Amino acid sequence: MEAFLILLALVLLLVLRVPVAFALGSLGIVLLYLKGLPMIGVPQRIYGTLDSFELLAVPLFLLMSNVLLKGGVGKDLFAAVQSWVGHWPGGLGAATIISCALFAAISGSSVATAATIGTVAIPEMTRRGYDRPFVLGMLAAGGTLGILIPPSIPLIIYGIITEESIPTLFLAGVGPGLFLASVFLVYGVVYAKLGGGYIPVARAAWAERRSASLMALPTVLLAVVVIGSIYAGIATPSESAGIGFAMALAITFAMRRMTWAKLCEATYGAMKTTVMIFLIVAGAKVFSYAITLYLIPQSISQALTASISDPGLFILAVGGVLLFIGFFLEALSMLLIMVPVLFPALEAMGISPIWFGIFFVVLIETALITPPVGLNLFVIQAVARSRIEEVVKGAWPFALMMLATAVLLWFWQDLALFIPFRL
Repeated sequence: MEAFLILLALVLLLVLRVPVAFALGSLGIVLLYLKGLPMIGVPQRIYGTLDSFELLAVPLFLLMSNVLLKGGVGKDLFAAVQSWVGHWPGGLGAATIISCALFAAISGSSVATAATIGTVAIPEMTRRGYDRPFVLGMLAAGGTLGILIPPSIPLIIYGIITEESIPTLFLAGVGPGLFLASVFLVYGVVYAKLGGGYIPVARAAWAERRSASLMALPTVLLAVVVIGSIYAGIATPSESAGIGFAMALAITFAMRRMTWAKLCEATYGAMKTTVMIFLIVAGAKVFSYAITLYLIPQSISQALTASISDPGLFILAVGGVLLFIGFFLEALSMLLIMVPVLFPALEAMGISPIWFGIFFVVLIETALITPPVGLNLFVIQAVARSRIEEVVKGAWPFALMMLATAVLLWFWQDLALFIPFRL
């Protein structure tokens, strides 16, 4: 009964449109006060959470992606990929997804990926005769690759919450990320061939391909350095994010695409997003501490394991809950609210926490393109200056593909676990 009342109070606060960080933090403080605990423990918990070297990767990756966004790097990536595959049937759609995957491997941010590639791809694809809702839906879905293909900010947060290895989580995200990108790419080509509407173009000349590829080469090198330094054990995620930020500055200034004004804009944008993330993390930490004292995670874990003994049914129930709350909460809030509650049940069910992290991220990816609060829908709507209905119409087939990938992950767990544990 106590657990039900606490969860009901949280839902009411969210329905009343109290910001997630303050809903979590204030409810946690009230619960601690009712327990008679000294309030000095609240700032101590918050400071202990935010004083984390691993968490430093978040603002640094955001800074790097914002610098690349302001420096117009997405245009170089898109032009290079388009020069190689743009003449295919549906080739421009393929170029869009490949560009999203490449930028995702640099930024770790869904919003940055959608905004960067969308700014370049939407006008070009529309001009080439592609169906507009299809274009907008593809960009919204392609942007979600930013939180699955490493480096991924949600996977960093998941690793901090669960104390799992962040490099291992990154490796586990590679297989599903590339698989999902391939599914999107194939769908785009098939859609175009079956009447999606596009104007064929001639194959690009070798000189054009060489020139475009050389322009994109520094950005690809940046991705290799950032990801390679983590996997080779040379740098931690935080250190590699710092290296990436320094390289992004060097690249954009060397190409004369960065000015002091643009750098200030990039820094301010990264700061706003960082503050939002850290406030949610701080509020979630207080709430998590409170519900742990009330034994809520343990109670829910025991209730789940008592009523659901089959891991498959447990995952099905978790998936249903995540899809439902995904209609109302954004990805990071889902992660910070649900993982502390669900994580204790994983060991009893014999479920790999690394696998569960990837499964969880695929489902919150889906939430990014489902109304009414799918963040990528609004990012693409703003970039394209379109109606939200257009974006939703184009995005729903991609949401179904993500759900199918989540189902496949359960039946073929090596899709996530093969690279980190068997390769």
